[in-house]
Amino acid sequence: MNFYQWRFLLVAICVFVTLTMALSSKAVHAVDGDRSDYRPLTGSLGINTEQGEKPNVILIMVDDMGFSDIGCYGGEVKTDNLDRLARDGMRFTQFYNNAKCTTTRASILTGLYPRGTNANRHLRANMVTLGEAMRQCGYRTSLCGKWHLGRDEINHPFHRGFDSFYGLLDGCCNFFNPVQPDPKYKGGRTRVFGKDDQLITDFPADFYTTDAFTDAAIEAIHAADRTEKPFFIHLTYTAPHYPIQAKPADIAKYRGKFKGGWDEMRETRFKRQQEMGLAAESWKLSEGDSRAYAWESANQDFEDHRMAVYAAMIDSVDQNIGRLLTTLSQTGHDQDTLILFLSDNGGCAEEPGGRDPAKRNPGPGDDYVAVGPAWGWAQNAPFRRYKSWLNEGGITTPMIAWWPNVVPPGTINREVAHIIDFLPTLVEVGGGVYPKQFKGTELLPVEGKSMVNLLKGKPREGHAQLCWQWAGNRAIREGDWKLVWDKLNPEKKWQLYDLSVDRCEINDLADQDTQRVKRLADCWFDWAEKMELKVKRR
Repeated sequence: MNFYQWRFLLVAICVFVTLTMALSSKAVHAVDGDRSDYRPLTGSLGINTEQGEKPNVILIMVDDMGFSDIGCYGGEVKTDNLDRLARDGMRFTQFYNNAKCTTTRASILTGLYPRGTNANRHLRANMVTLGEAMRQCGYRTSLCGKWHLGRDEINHPFHRGFDSFYGLLDGCCNFFNPVQPDPKYKGGRTRVFGKDDQLITDFPADFYTTDAFTDAAIEAIHAADRTEKPFFIHLTYTAPHYPIQAKPADIAKYRGKFKGGWDEMRETRFKRQQEMGLAAESWKLSEGDSRAYAWESANQDFEDHRMAVYAAMIDSVDQNIGRLLTTLSQTGHDQDTLILFLSDNGGCAEEPGGRDPAKRNPGPGDDYVAVGPAWGWAQNAPFRRYKSWLNEGGITTPMIAWWPNVVPPGTINREVAHIIDFLPTLVEVGGGVYPKQFKGTELLPVEGKSMVNLLKGKPREGHAQLCWQWAGNRAIREGDWKLVWDKLNPEKKWQLYDLSVDRCEINDLADQDTQRVKRLADCWFDWAEKMELKVKRR
């Protein structure tokens, strides 16, 4: 080989090496809008890349929506898209949240029970978030919607694993103008809205949060496609959390539909649940709530109006989920995406601003209204109580799983599962394992269990016990036995229920099984100490 041939060969080898290094760099570094701190797939999650292509994941959560509000769970709200996901997927009947916005969000993100009572301390350095875990699995990660876990670097979504963030850092806001200050009776605060690590203070005239969060999720799908990565999107709507505000056309669909009142609505919903096979034969409709109003003495037109606006907000969510499904179809992701849908807690009984029709006007952006305790209770039919309480109405969420060719279509799953199960489930779906360390810090062991078998219609070994607490309310479930401390109970004592025959918590067995009450109560207090809760044993 002469000099020129050797020279040509040397140049060719240099070009080949340069191209190879460039392609390798593109595979492991941030590109096209990704974060610069993205880490390669050889990170501490132990990724198994031999499992084939990873599915995309969209985890959708609504805010303060009751168990029975959407059509496929017995409600009268028009939810064609959610009903389609249920028809082609799986509905759960015993899926639990934490009864409150902040604690639920913390558990979903960490696979752990929340430690302490300060929401700004629920995300810590010894916890890995879903965003961080899924990024390590090779996903482009996005959070679109409500965060509510703080805004410092340790607990800000953009700094805790999400390549993109768009939404509300606070707990609730005006739906038409997120920076419009709350009324004085709600504290007069101006809420914090942002994109990535920048604040947003100006919004267009036609702005509506539900639409905007969906716009961000759709853009996240396109951004992931540009990077040729699977996407993980946590889409967290603020609807139908108060202030109840909706578009006039959506409200008009529901005016007059709730003139029968909350008691009638509960009965009708329960009947539908029985007809669709959602309610087991052992379920019985629980009786009235101690905080609910009498329908006969209520301003019925105003109450119908309140519930119509609330229904319109859920209707808008469903319309936007339809937009999301259309995007999946248009981008070719309608067969390789896992969608999970749930609510962060039961319907809400809070009532800032009261219920005087002369002062309150549900619907438009210039007033701040809530549905109140009677509707908030009825939204969770057939169960007792609501958000912040730990009876089934406060902690049981509708949960839909849709994953073509994996989740058996049209199935009802009656196994017990909990929001702490999301992280280990999605890490397994993404081909990873939960790490012992992250960024040099020893992590708390995950407390959730993978639900992959449940999603496939197979059994799994469930939790030995599940525990809850919020604002003086307490509960523990072991098998079919559930012990509840309801702070509104005038007798100030634990209540015991056998959920296998009494899912709606009607027959208190505490006096008949005092040993079980004492043992489970001791277990709850042991758990509370581990969770850094300052409580006195009773």
